[in-house]
Amino acid sequence: MKTWQLIVEPEPLAGPRNMAVDEHLFNLAASSPRTFLRFYQWERPTASLGYSQDAARVVDSAFCAANGIAIVRRMTGGKLVLHHREVTYSVASADASLFTGTLRDSYRLISQALLRGLAIMGVRARLAETSPPAYLKGTMPCFAFPARDEIEIDGRKIVGSAQKRTGPLFLQHGSIPLEKDEALLAAVSRPGESEDSLGMTSLSEALSRPVDFDAAVGPLIQGFADSFAIAFERYDLTAPDKEAVRALEAAKYASEAWTFRSPALPPSSR
Repeated sequence: MKTWQLIVEPEPLAGPRNMAVDEHLFNLAASSPRTFLRFYQWERPTASLGYSQDAARVVDSAFCAANGIAIVRRMTGGKLVLHHREVTYSVASADASLFTGTLRDSYRLISQALLRGLAIMGVRARLAETSPPAYLKGTMPCFAFPARDEIEIDGRKIVGSAQKRTGPLFLQHGSIPLEKDEALLAAVSRPGESEDSLGMTSLSEALSRPVDFDAAVGPLIQGFADSFAIAFERYDLTAPDKEAVRALEAAKYASEAWTFRSPALPPSSR
């Protein structure tokens, strides 16, 4: 039985710090045969941009600044996500024997683990089979529609994920809303999505009861353990880890030059 490193952040973190930790785990996975699974929260509402997105086309920066909403850019691909009252997960690994060597295969395997965790909670969900062409080509936010192999309940997305891959090495992270706020997502999005056009749901809505971070994380961890037949050991960031994270945060994720740069499309991000 393989053992993964498990991180459950005890407190919500700022967006740049969350993105820096995920990239650091990606770098650690590149230098050692370890797989990391991390669960975390955000200290305030934060809009995250996919690596190749043009901020001016997808997020209302003025609205965000006026309403205390942070903006960060991910190292992964995908579309705009508003992180707010959610569980966020990330997986970093270079274990091709477990995940295979392709983006779609690893993406689907992780989705199946998430499905198992949701089932333990009592959520009946499934993998979406197709992606609407207008969604793929447009500027709509991530939770407008479920894309292929993403997780939906009756056509409404409950998990939105993105991946960065370099050969067998990858980082995948994703958002699982505890509660939904379609009005806020529509206000953050540009060019002004209607909340009626957004196809999202949440754990609390799916289960018809409030669900908090701690109540969701336990079943999700069990879903990964069952799906991949692995065990976990807790991982605490060391002093060198924390220094590397701080350096990434300062140089990249807290920088407007990174967040609002002119994007370039990478070959292997979703």
